Amino acid sequence: MVNLIVASHGDFAKGIIMSGSMIFGEQENVEVVTFQPTEGPDDLDKHYQEALAKFDNDDDTLFLVDLWGGSPFNRASLIQQQNPDHVAIVAGLNLPMLIESYGGRLGMSSAADLAKYLVPVAKDGVKSVPEAEVAEDKKAEAAPAAGLKPGHMNIKLVRLDTRLLHGQVATAWTPDSKANRIIVVSDAVAGDELRKNLIKQAAPNGVKANIVPISKMEEVVKDDRFGGVEAFLLFETVQDVLRAVEGGVPIKTLNVGSMAHSEGKTMVNKVLSMDKADVAAFEKLRDLGVDFDVRKVPSDSKANLFDLIKKANVQ
Repeated sequence: MVNLIVASHGDFAKGIIMSGSMIFGEQENVEVVTFQPTEGPDDLDKHYQEALAKFDNDDDTLFLVDLWGGSPFNRASLIQQQNPDHVAIVAGLNLPMLIESYGGRLGMSSAADLAKYLVPVAKDGVKSVPEAEVAEDKKAEAAPAAGLKPGHMNIKLVRLDTRLLHGQVATAWTPDSKANRIIVVSDAVAGDELRKNLIKQAAPNGVKANIVPISKMEEVVKDDRFGGVEAFLLFETVQDVLRAVEGGVPIKTLNVGSMAHSEGKTMVNKVLSMDKADVAAFEKLRDLGVDFDVRKVPSDSKANLFDLIKKANVQ
């Protein structure tokens, strides 16, 4: 796994690392280097050497720096020139770049390969509204219905998340699932044009998002024209999941990600809030053979759902 050094003028690097941890979770072998107004090149060199010394492996190192030609870039370039086979640099640091580096480095051992992968990702992360919306619509019109072939869709991941398609889902769970289509399964959202449009805009690059009512999902999983679809299903409530399973949607494992708090509900951990009706739905799903994977982000350790419920004493 490639080591990362995130460097910037001032405290920008610290802030973006904090943002990244909110979306992807805490990361190992990631060091932050800041270049302050009162410091010079020698100070920056020292910070870089201290960061490199903290890595407990011989893996490649990728520098993610804020500005091409700035001091953090220039001093990192000296290190790269001394070890060109194992050190690489990407300038123009933004949050999509950082998040993709977390996921991308899990399958790469070369800093150079990871750097090449991140440049187009960082560029694609720069969008505007309404211009980007128009561009995406034209792209969708020009694209074939593609990817479809005889056979049933393959359900790669099913997640329960009150927020549906948001940063953690787009940048952490979608790459982890290796899905090529996100399907939000919800009667409520399917009837809300504003929410539908927002969800479609939030889809990560290269992945199409659809919003369908539960009854439609029950039909689609039985349709033999959706071969090639690697699906990531998103549900807003556990009751919707139960309806889908009872209607024939083949859900083997449910990733329980977040359930928003509201009056009358009990917090069972920092992101899950439920009442007796929710617990009853989980119990019915368990009786129907569904397993539960309680994790906010892929890097979290799995928790036991019913141990959490029992400890919280949901009323």
